[in-house]
Amino acid sequence: MTLSLAEQVAQMVVVRASGFLFDHQIRYPLWEPPAYRLKHWLQDLGVGGVILVDGSAAELTTRTQLLQSWAKFPLLVAADVEEGVGQRFAGATWFPPLMAIGALANQSLEQAEFYAEKMGAITAQEALTVGLNWILAPVVDVNNNPKNPVINVRSFGETPERVSQLATAFIRGCQGYPVLTTAKHFPGHGDTAIDSHLELPVIPHSDQRLAEVELPPFAATIASGVDAVMMAHLLIPAWDRERPATLSPVIVQQQLRQRLGFEGLVVTDALVMGAIAKQYTPEEAAILAVEAGADVLLMPLDPQVTIEAVCAAVAEGRISRERIEASVQRILQAKAKVFPDTQLDESYSLPRRDSKILFDSLSQPISQQMVRTILQDSLQQGGTLPLILSKTPQTGQNVVIVDDLLNCSILGNHTPAIARPTELGYRLQLVDCHAPAFSESGEDSSLPLDSAPTLLQVFIRANAFRDSSGLTQIAQDWLNLLLKQNSLQALVIYGSPYTLEQFLPQIPPTTPYVFSYGQTPMAQEIALKVLWGI
Repeated sequence: MTLSLAEQVAQMVVVRASGFLFDHQIRYPLWEPPAYRLKHWLQDLGVGGVILVDGSAAELTTRTQLLQSWAKFPLLVAADVEEGVGQRFAGATWFPPLMAIGALANQSLEQAEFYAEKMGAITAQEALTVGLNWILAPVVDVNNNPKNPVINVRSFGETPERVSQLATAFIRGCQGYPVLTTAKHFPGHGDTAIDSHLELPVIPHSDQRLAEVELPPFAATIASGVDAVMMAHLLIPAWDRERPATLSPVIVQQQLRQRLGFEGLVVTDALVMGAIAKQYTPEEAAILAVEAGADVLLMPLDPQVTIEAVCAAVAEGRISRERIEASVQRILQAKAKVFPDTQLDESYSLPRRDSKILFDSLSQPISQQMVRTILQDSLQQGGTLPLILSKTPQTGQNVVIVDDLLNCSILGNHTPAIARPTELGYRLQLVDCHAPAFSESGEDSSLPLDSAPTLLQVFIRANAFRDSSGLTQIAQDWLNLLLKQNSLQALVIYGSPYTLEQFLPQIPPTTPYVFSYGQTPMAQEIALKVLWGI
């Protein structure tokens, strides 16, 4: 089948859509189109793929079947399932962050590689079950900057060797299934203190330093057969002083294609991110990305505008037809892997999944036990443990700090971090980024007016589009106050080990503390059982 130029360019576009079934459930209307518009993009424009966010695994199964039925051509269906399908879609397996597996490698590299490989296999199998065929993982950034607000625990670790070993193990696990894998974010987002979702970070390092630290995990994953590489929105003056990596021919062509020999799909990071959107129009960003060598344009604000802009650039001679055709050929090769018995011009429908198949395929006991083991073995603890409680009801406080209570799926009245202390008589105090600032005088009404024993629980990790530095300061202010009042009974941190490193020297050596890389209800349960010796 011969595609028109517009259809070819449309194949290069992956749009964002809600994983929920109905329009009234859409949470991000600026980025997630209603059904009629999404259907137009897939059916009439022939857009090549969709990236999905939100919803449950069961809903997603129906949703992906619907989207494939609308599509003019079989779709690549992607999701950022770096910690398993359950990270994005409730009900499937949600693994601890990659850094938890990296921490286990300090005890046994062989065991950590086993977990990373099994994690890849389970993620791939569950992805296929719900209709995903493109896993936007693993993260292969070397997180060597403790102040990194966006990578953080999403990375396997702080050395290129550790990241390479575990990322390639994850890919091995995925390779038993017809799914695409993605190494991200090239050439390495680990040494930044700025979130590219918000602004454009600058990597000031020399070519030699980049070759020694940032590039090895990409070289390793390329050698292991990763299907795609996602570009980072980073400015790297050693290679290109003008354009971010996503839009740089020097970085895409000379560094990724020629230097590392990568022949698979090059995909941009989301084009709606501030690092790009604040500096370029949607039209110019798309054209520059294609000129640079990107095969897939991820999350443009309006695919129709994007397609028309790239087609106009071809008509003007700015982009050659051969450049477009080369990308389309790579996309077709990728689709041939995930649709082995389907031609591009054939309609594709997923096999129907009834509830029994879903129940037998998702969150199986073996995967849940593996999650529990990783959480338990990567846990850190100290001080005088367990915390012995009197038999009379507690009169203390349970202060829980989280980045945004209105956008939090890990806490509720039923989750252990809330429910267990409440059962023991603690008064609940919830604090997030919307809480008013306070002075150490304690004048603010959100602060305790007495010196009741206080359990301080802090949920803090990297979150896209939300800089965590403000939350760290809120947690630090609370810690300062509780230490001043001599009322800190115990400290539990869920998420970033860098917050633990910051707080630990400040607390008395006898104060009980527990640290978990995870934040899920299972992580909460395990941490609090250790705290109280249950």
